[in-house]
Parts: sequence; C-alpha cells; structure tokens
Amino acid sequence: MVKITAALALCSLLILSACGNEGQKDQKAVPPAQTSEVHTNNSGSTTTNGTSGVQTGGSVPENSPETNKNQTNNDQTNQGSASKPDSKDQQTGTKAVTVQYRMNKAYDIVPSVEGIPKKVVLLTFDDGPKKAEMINGLIDTLDKHHAKAIFFVNGYRVKQHPELLKLIAERGQTIGNHSWDHIILKNKPEAEVRRQIEDTQQIVKATVGKAPIFFRPPNGAGGDTGKKIAKENGLLYMTWSNGSLDWTMSSKNSGNADKVVSNVLDQLHSGSNILMHELPWTVEALDTLLTKLESKGYTFVDPESIDTQIK
Repeated sequence: MVKITAALALCSLLILSACGNEGQKDQKAVPPAQTSEVHTNNSGSTTTNGTSGVQTGGSVPENSPETNKNQTNNDQTNQGSASKPDSKDQQTGTKAVTVQYRMNKAYDIVPSVEGIPKKVVLLTFDDGPKKAEMINGLIDTLDKHHAKAIFFVNGYRVKQHPELLKLIAERGQTIGNHSWDHIILKNKPEAEVRRQIEDTQQIVKATVGKAPIFFRPPNGAGGDTGKKIAKENGLLYMTWSNGSLDWTMSSKNSGNADKVVSNVLDQLHSGSNILMHELPWTVEALDTLLTKLESKGYTFVDPESIDTQIK
C-alpha cells in the first residue's frame, strides 16, 4: 500500500512539472508587440507599445497589415487635404470679399457701387509660374503693401511645376488663365483655342481645387473665338490698360527696374490694369512701384472684388 501511494505521488509530481514547463513555453511564444506593457513618456501621458493612450487587451503589432493600412489611409487623407485645400481660403483668406468693381471696355477697373475709391489699380503678372524665388519675392512685396494680384499662368508651366502654382494659391493670390502654350490665339481654329483655354482650366482646378475666373490671351490677341470660349467657361476676358514693358527688357541691360517703374507711372490713370511679368527686374522694381503708387493716393484692387459676370 505504501509502495502504491509513493508511486501515485511521484506520478502527480511529474505531471505538475510538465504542465509548468508547457505554460512557460506558451508565454515565450507571444510576440512582444502583443503584450500590454504600459510606458510613460516625458509629457506624462501613458502609451502602450508606442500607441497613444492605454490599451485594453492585446494591441495590434506595429507593422501588421492593419496598422500599415490605417497609416496609409491617414497619409493619403493628409496629403489630399494639403494638395487640395479649400480654394476660397487659399485665394481670398478667411474673410468674404464683396464685389465692388467691374471692368469697362478699355479694360480699366471702375467702381460698380457708389462710395468706394476710384483711384485704384489692378496688379497682374503673366507667364508663370517659373521660379519659387521670384514668386516669393513678388508676393513678399505684395504682402508688405497689403496688396493682391492676378497671376496669369500657362498650362504647360503648371504641368512642369505644380508646386509653384500651389505656392501662389497658398500665399493668398488669385490665379488667372493665360492659355496652355502661350501662343497667339486670334487666328487659330476654334478647337485649338478651346484646348488652350480649357486644358489650362482643368489643370489649375486639379492642382489647387479652383478653376480660374479671369482669362488673358497671350499678346492680348484672343479674337472673337477666344472671347466666346472664355465666356462659355465663366471667365472674364481681359487684356490690360497699362503696360510696364518689362517683357521688352534684357538681363544684359542695366536699370531695368527703374524703367519698369517709370513706364507704369507714365501711363498711370485711375483704374489702371497694369501688365507685368514674373521677371527678375520686375521683382526688384515692385516695392518702389507700389510705394510710389501709394504716395500718389492709389490703392490696390483685390481681384476677388471684381464682377466677373459677363453682361
């Protein structure tokens, strides 16, 4: 009897020892990422395995397909909101802009309601976007003088450097349509004129979330066809009424900035629709020009305050 009792005790001891070893084996098999270890970071908040907040139960491994999927979705959402911000916030800021001006047949900007300044100018820059340095230089000066402008862009340049178009929009300036290839549209077939205008509309909208509402044909030569297609696309067709002649200048010449200023002032009148370009000497001239315009009592029209409804 004693022998039987001893044998049974020995068997029980062996069984318990085996169960203990098996439990240790299972614990080692659990991946570290699935444990519920709680850490405290420097800010005092608690995290579990690098995830904000205390998790209950097992956490999802950091590199699991589900985690990667969620991270990808978050990245895509953030990228989408960054590349396509609200177009109204981009170009006019958070405040609403009241329509107060209209364009006359001479392409001057004139009041459409009583009691607002007549001594105004519209600032415009053609043929971009080219370089971030020039764009930032122009807009830095515009910001200094609390001024807005229209940047008339070419579609092929937007295709080459969409980030530059986003820069213009993000810095609160208005974008205009200057055709795709910067060709003379006046004598081109209607299908070609349509492509030049509408392809530019599409790429601008795809890039910054808003299509232009102003159209300026290259060399001011859009013809009747250009005017018709611009109207069909909700664009206000314009040329200019004050040319800086900055496009006639060469980097080989000196004194270009002074010439830009004097050319504009020589033609200055109320409502001047001033044509300039994204050029180094124009960037250099702009601060002096705007200072002189202000000293003469002129203010700068916000393009968003211009009535674009074609009557």
